[in-house]
Amino acid sequence: MPSTELRINVLTEARQIVVKLGTQLLRDRTPGARGLDQAYLREIASQVATLRRGGREVAVVSSGAIGAGCAELGLDAKPVDLSEQQAVAAIGQRRLMTHMHDAFAEQGLAVGQVLVTRTDFDDRDRFLNIRNCITKLHEMGAVAILNENDAVAVDELRFGDNDLLAAMTCHALRAQALVLLSVVDGLLDADGHAVDLVDDMQGYLSFARQDKSRWGSGGILSKLDAARLVMEAGEIAVIANGRTPDVLTRLFAGEKIGTIFMPGKRRLDSRRRWIGLTVRPQGTLTINAGAAAALREQGKSLLAVGVVEMTGQFKRGDVLLVRDATGKEVARGLSNYDANELRLIMGKHSEQFESILGHDAYDTVIHRDHLLVKGNG
Repeated sequence: MPSTELRINVLTEARQIVVKLGTQLLRDRTPGARGLDQAYLREIASQVATLRRGGREVAVVSSGAIGAGCAELGLDAKPVDLSEQQAVAAIGQRRLMTHMHDAFAEQGLAVGQVLVTRTDFDDRDRFLNIRNCITKLHEMGAVAILNENDAVAVDELRFGDNDLLAAMTCHALRAQALVLLSVVDGLLDADGHAVDLVDDMQGYLSFARQDKSRWGSGGILSKLDAARLVMEAGEIAVIANGRTPDVLTRLFAGEKIGTIFMPGKRRLDSRRRWIGLTVRPQGTLTINAGAAAALREQGKSLLAVGVVEMTGQFKRGDVLLVRDATGKEVARGLSNYDANELRLIMGKHSEQFESILGHDAYDTVIHRDHLLVKGNG
């Protein structure tokens, strides 16, 4: 178990931070009130300003567009129909950013709106453009406010919740800390008490309860998944109650608040974060035991002779998920072949490729430089 001192050092030394604000957290709790809690937004803006004055860069991932739109339209419940959700989000996003602007303006800070969909993180160029945009906003003294572009998003474009968006933003920025603020005190154990520290996610999954609110789209399971992605990248994550007074400034001063998820042993560079933890695989390869051992234990590239099965219609350069015969994920990596070519050469040795394909060919299906092995360096 990591020491309390180590946990404190990891947080206090973080220079780049992503903070996620949940829908339920942002709602005005005044009886009979609709919409966002503007006083609370001002409190968050003040804390972000304090962190910035301490030399930290803070990007904010904010939910609440649909809730804000419902308030403006006088709706008592989140729409079920997709087109209605999109229309309400279009209205609410403007209202959300107006409140964000007003709150941060009191701290002398400008805000920049960054609307994204899931496919923006699947595409390498757009992934890098997101990072470049947020970095430039920080350089200009502004605060980036990210949200899913609910006005155009459909199921295949969606993150599903902004917890995942926040984790992906951490990957893009190589941020050292992700703070998921909600209305709960952290990951609660069987007795309802917040778990202080998690260094092995598997041992705590039994505590997860499916507890989505009627306004939010996530829940503790989505937060644990986001925390896991950040841990695997080698960074720290926190789930904490956003209504705790001065929660952000106290956290980064080293105070024990919420549940801390400790970084994994390896810190990944931006490219491997994108390959292994961000982009959605376009196909799946099943490999034999010898190939799995070569990847896991020897750091080798993946050869076609070790591939026994494949699914998906992918292009050269797409990310593929590689699993062993038991179905366990071994790695993810960039394919040197499209699906039609790989179907012809899988199970074959490299000296046969040219005669089978009729052109010069790569010796490897996935080169080790473009491969992230699960649980390996």
